[in-house]
Amino acid sequence: MGKLALAAIVSSWVVPITIMVNRIVTEPYMDEIFHIPQAQQYCKGNFGSWDPMITTPPGLYYLSLAHIASLFPGLYCVEAASSFLDVCSASILRSINGFLAITCSIIIYDIIIHLKPTLGDRKAMLHAVVLSLYPLHWFFTFLYYTDVASVTAVLAMYLASLKKNYWLSALVGAFAVVVRQTNIIWVLFVACIGIIDISLMRRKGNAKTAKSDVSVEHDFTHVIGTKGLNLKRRKSAKTVNTSEYSLPRINASSPSFSSDLFDEIWTVLLTIWHMKLELLISFSPYLMVLIAFLLFVYWNGSIVLGAKEAHAVSPHFAQMLYFGLVSVLAQAPMHFTFTHAVDMFQSFWRSRPLSYIQMFLALIAGILSVHFFSVAHPYLLADNRHYPFYLWRKVIMAHWSIRYLLVPVYTYSWLSIIHMLGKVRSKLWILAYFLATAAVLVPAPLIEFRYYTIPFYFLVLHCNIRDDPHWLLTGMLYLGVNIFTMLMFLFRPFHWDHEPGIQRFIW
Repeated sequence: MGKLALAAIVSSWVVPITIMVNRIVTEPYMDEIFHIPQAQQYCKGNFGSWDPMITTPPGLYYLSLAHIASLFPGLYCVEAASSFLDVCSASILRSINGFLAITCSIIIYDIIIHLKPTLGDRKAMLHAVVLSLYPLHWFFTFLYYTDVASVTAVLAMYLASLKKNYWLSALVGAFAVVVRQTNIIWVLFVACIGIIDISLMRRKGNAKTAKSDVSVEHDFTHVIGTKGLNLKRRKSAKTVNTSEYSLPRINASSPSFSSDLFDEIWTVLLTIWHMKLELLISFSPYLMVLIAFLLFVYWNGSIVLGAKEAHAVSPHFAQMLYFGLVSVLAQAPMHFTFTHAVDMFQSFWRSRPLSYIQMFLALIAGILSVHFFSVAHPYLLADNRHYPFYLWRKVIMAHWSIRYLLVPVYTYSWLSIIHMLGKVRSKLWILAYFLATAAVLVPAPLIEFRYYTIPFYFLVLHCNIRDDPHWLLTGMLYLGVNIFTMLMFLFRPFHWDHEPGIQRFIW
């Protein structure tokens, strides 16, 4: 019942706004001028045709064909179209993202239920609705872009992995890569955290077994007395010496049991060594996807398909700083609270002086990133239809000092993210997440907030924030942003002097 209600709630805004967008924006806009004609070529059966300006694989077009094929019998009966090509209009092609947005909300709900089984259906539905309103995901639901399909495929892959269905997970992950090639990073990330979770759960099981043995020994003392206890201890010591422990024996009450990074790395390495055959069988599908991807890159000569000069890989480390700030602002009611600030301060105070050294190094890394590794892509500087254009010119480049004054804000953002994740996830999980996010964002020279959507979802799904007021405030924030951006897109068009046609503001 919860999934049906969730689908109805999401449909209540997807359907009317889709109709409104299609009535006002009748012609393909922005990247749609490449995607829609290419999809229409596929509708003709011309699979050998390819627009050299398209950078992503044809996964969205294949999905669109399946979507249209499912609609075509009904459309044909009412004579709404005379051929398969006629139904490949901009409005019909855009509708696939509306369907995917509803599907994605259900996947998000299932992930929340799996990760937080004690949360309850009502709260899980609230979280899923709010996350479905996330502005970057919400806005591109109504245009024929690859973003919604990419997010849906990646989250479906992750859900299958959580359910230990690794073959299905890898199959969906392969399709996610066919939608957007950078999703190979998330395929590897899902496989990596699957191994991490298996390793740490195995260690936890060993710790519980050891603790149970101590408990049995304690109860035995009350039965047989001190002499029997000494005999029991000698037998227990003998058992420990002759047993084969595949994982290190760790004191479960020690803080390092759940938080020490090097200990977690050592645990995972030992697990991989002792369970190499089992892990190879379970996770080999992901390896097959990786090998296929590497063969594609070798054949293509690049990770991107078209417009290779405009999307050349460049070390854009400042991108990570922007992502941290955007993600924290997108969760402002959760990150910018007095309670959270006090909690962070107490955590840093308990870990001093190491925490202060880490903060100092983070500030230095941030300064070096904005000074040496800030990339101003020509598209960013020239295209005033995108919001990052105004943020770059009016905020970051308003004065030479602004970019450096923002570094403490970037640093706080990442420290807040790590602190929040650290309450529920292991340090190795956080490291894997950070590296995966960096692998996706750092090579991208163009500042595009929609690139942040997948790492943002992985972040917020694993933050154990259960307070309804925080989620309600976040939902209101998303609603406000969505209303503003859609009104600007639909009702504040403008014209360029050097180019005909209507221009619209977009993320």
